[in-house]
Amino acid sequence: MLALTRKKGESLMVNNDIEITVLEIRGDQVKIGIQAPKNVPIYRKEVYLQIQKENEESVAATSLDELQGLFQ
Repeated sequence: MLALTRKKGESLMVNNDIEITVLEIRGDQVKIGIQAPKNVPIYRKEVYLQIQKENEESVAATSLDELQGLFQ
């Protein structure tokens, strides 16, 4: 993990097209802004993990017979 120190108003770049800016610091909370292309999905980690869990459950619940039925 790369750890960087930034002050309010400062940014960092990821690749050539994603900019992350510190917008506000209040106590133990930091508000960030992310500028990225529309085709780049951005999720809070807890939401991302929930999506992954639901996808895994969906795959596990789908039987081979159901999948074969889709292609007949």
